Amino acid sequence: MRRMVLYLGMSLDGMIADQTHGVEWMTGQDPSDSQEGSYSEFIQTVDTIWMGRTTYDQIVSQLSPGLWPYEGLETYVFTHRPVSDAPAGVQFTSQPLDRLARDLKRRPGKDIWLCGGADLARQALALDLVDELRLTILPVLLGGGVPLFGPLPASKQLALTRVQERNGMVECSYLRREEWNRSDL
Repeated sequence: MRRMVLYLGMSLDGMIADQTHGVEWMTGQDPSDSQEGSYSEFIQTVDTIWMGRTTYDQIVSQLSPGLWPYEGLETYVFTHRPVSDAPAGVQFTSQPLDRLARDLKRRPGKDIWLCGGADLARQALALDLVDELRLTILPVLLGGGVPLFGPLPASKQLALTRVQERNGMVECSYLRREEWNRSDL
């Protein structure tokens, strides 16, 4: 069965964007280090992306204007505001997350990447839709911004399955503890 993976970077104080919603700070301790992190390996494991409307707008207007970086991947953007000119493969939806997750997980394919933002991640975590969290902690304290984690209706027990360090950034991978207890890790 397909899994949903929350894969993103955050500051040491838990922010996924700064106070102006910028992400330019997302570099290791040596910004000139050209060594690639885990992204190229990770992107090969997914064929579907979930994102919120704010994340979509940031990608098309700031991070990759004029060039959709996820060509060939099925992308769902959760929004109540319609969009007129979307890249190929991008679908805008307001359907309930749990229903779409259930439908997608039953289909054959690779994993589903929960790409952002914070509100969508919190909703998916609250509904127990996220199977794995892969969080890269960057060596910066922002002192404010967009926090990844906010209030949840219940605690989430996790099991650390992998830690990897590169250029001062630490990627931690977690499974839901009940999944980890059933695995052979």
